[in-house]
Amino acid sequence: MTFLPDGNALVTERGGALLLVDPAGGQRRTVTGTPEVAHGGQGGLGDIVLAPSYAKDRGVYLTWAEAGAGGKIGAALGRATLVTGDQPRLEGLSVIWRQEPKTSGTGHFSHRVAVSPDRRYLFLSSGDRQKLDPAQDLQVTLGKVLRLNLDGSPAAGNPFADRGGPSAQIWSYGHRNPLGLAFDQSGNLWSSEMGPQGGDEVNLIERGKNYGWPRASNGSHYGGEDIPDHRDGDGYAAPRVWWNPSISPGSLMIYTGDTFPQWKGDAFVGALSGKALIRVDLSGSTATKGDQWDMGARIREVEQGPDGSVWLLEDAPAGRMLRLTPTN
Repeated sequence: MTFLPDGNALVTERGGALLLVDPAGGQRRTVTGTPEVAHGGQGGLGDIVLAPSYAKDRGVYLTWAEAGAGGKIGAALGRATLVTGDQPRLEGLSVIWRQEPKTSGTGHFSHRVAVSPDRRYLFLSSGDRQKLDPAQDLQVTLGKVLRLNLDGSPAAGNPFADRGGPSAQIWSYGHRNPLGLAFDQSGNLWSSEMGPQGGDEVNLIERGKNYGWPRASNGSHYGGEDIPDHRDGDGYAAPRVWWNPSISPGSLMIYTGDTFPQWKGDAFVGALSGKALIRVDLSGSTATKGDQWDMGARIREVEQGPDGSVWLLEDAPAGRMLRLTPTN
């Protein structure tokens, strides 16, 4: 979900629906003009963010899983113009990036988007599609965090740009399934990443670094097969915070508001299997675990509202949209 300047919110649903929601009144309307999505498993409609030029052109970016030849699927990033009013719709939707290559299966698309603080670049997470080894292959975009221009082309100055092709898009690699991506007020990029059986992570994303998957993880494969833990000197960037057993981080927000001043600058993680909202204390480039609140439901998204309140989206069956404010 993302908030519009008028206080309304855009909410995506995995099945392909895009909703324009009035949080104050509880009304919701369906936005037409959305893409056809490959809905199944973890695939469907994904992230949505406002373009840096939204105030001028009403541009939005959205991601989804799209079908390809031979039953293969991959993530896509598109840009469109949002038209509100009596019949809200997207106009001029065009695909500006596609995950390479499309593969079999319906998992680990990631496709989370963050706009850089200088509003010149898009950072995009691209999951390993449950194929493991491609996360270490610099010739594909699976298992990577990418840095793109606002039109979806590779940004100049990326660490592997001299190799050309998909390599020119890559900012960092060795990722499994990053489902949260956010900048702090100092310009640091953070990611929450779903691990295997244990080994969920919060990472500080830095240029050209290898985060180890599938060669290192503070967890193990489903079924119990061991993966070497992160250790000093192994050549991989270790997580700043990790969980074992798993909490299944599905989203990440870094708080900048004044409604909860004691938490300004901290990260909030929505936990799926953990059914919790988790606070991570951020200080410069360090991170430590903070509060963990039992929510009794899978938390798919955490977002900051225009007034500094914290908003959550639950998974089905309840699928509630919750607003959190101080109790006194």
